[in-house]
Amino acid sequence: MIQDWLAARRAGEEQAPEAIQAFVSGVVSGEVTRAQAAAWLAFVFCRGMSPTETVALTRAMTDSGISLSWPGITGPFIDKHSTGGVGDKVSLVLAPLWAELGLRVPMLSGRGLGLTGGTLDKLESIPGYTTDLQPERLHAILEEVGCFINGQTEEIAPADRILYALRDETCTVESIPLITASILSKKLVEGIERLVLDVKWGSGAFMKTREQAQALADSLVEVGNGAGVQTEAHLTDMTQPLGLKIGNALEVEEAVDCLRGQGPEDLTELCVLLSGEGERAREILRSGAALPRWEQMVRAQGGDPAAPLHGAGCEVEMVPAPASGVVQRCDAGELGWAAHRLGAGRTRAGEAVHFGVGLVLQAKRGDEIQAGAPLVEIRHQGGRGLEEARSRAIQSFDIV
Repeated sequence: MIQDWLAARRAGEEQAPEAIQAFVSGVVSGEVTRAQAAAWLAFVFCRGMSPTETVALTRAMTDSGISLSWPGITGPFIDKHSTGGVGDKVSLVLAPLWAELGLRVPMLSGRGLGLTGGTLDKLESIPGYTTDLQPERLHAILEEVGCFINGQTEEIAPADRILYALRDETCTVESIPLITASILSKKLVEGIERLVLDVKWGSGAFMKTREQAQALADSLVEVGNGAGVQTEAHLTDMTQPLGLKIGNALEVEEAVDCLRGQGPEDLTELCVLLSGEGERAREILRSGAALPRWEQMVRAQGGDPAAPLHGAGCEVEMVPAPASGVVQRCDAGELGWAAHRLGAGRTRAGEAVHFGVGLVLQAKRGDEIQAGAPLVEIRHQGGRGLEEARSRAIQSFDIV
């Protein structure tokens, strides 16, 4: 049977949902060996999958573990997923904003890898904040607060964990059907009715071109809707960072500023766009009305919203502008790697991150600046990565 699945996949033949379900079940049970699973992934990478097959793969991966449900709680239930970017702290703002708008937000998030930060890493810079709560506690928080942001347990979509590790080992990550199934399988378990996707493109994103991002967005929307969840996608620019702060605790600070009505314009406007509520959402952010909801969520998950964030006390170095003029380029990729070298990110899963290090931008694209004026503030710990971060920060700007 397994040989038949592999032969069909290698030939590019359409596989029935039952065959895909059986394959995924075999991956989880061990009946399908790592070598066989790796071969199947390679054939998908080369041959692709139809939308019907991608829906079947997504459902099978979703059903490979537990799913969450919210009996006794009135929806609508909604969540958001971003494909990752530099300075992207939207989830921290959008969850309490949506809750303030009357929606229920059961948000499961992940950790950072490479140049993009992870939502859980940012939240864990808050003293006491817990990201491994069990479903019973999540149900109580969702009912009481209207939102939570928690980690994904090992029981959720275990097939994705196995297949993603194999994709990483076999260089088959960059396959739109496999990316689609991986993203959606971890969202469809949340018991949501609506999903909003932020598909980023540019130097600080996984998809480097708008065309690549559009192809992924189209696949995610088609498969998400095909799996029974109302799904929409927005393409957003990640050629420069989102907001002014890059780094775990720094991004929490900026998210709280946004909830107070004092956030940078680009962050505020993206949160308004993704909320789908236009002027109503903008007014809530402007007035600070969602801030108490954020504080309530933090306390419900064990954190202290009034306590100093972990990582305080970093050393500060200011990088001056090398010339006078208008900033023409503020490269998100270079700045993301600069923060990574300081210790804000990780290269391998399981590595620790430093909560306090990072960058605070003093200018972005379109801003006028004088030579010698502050351009980037670097927060570092004992000089770790400072030289490379300084070099990358300078290289990331074109001033004319």
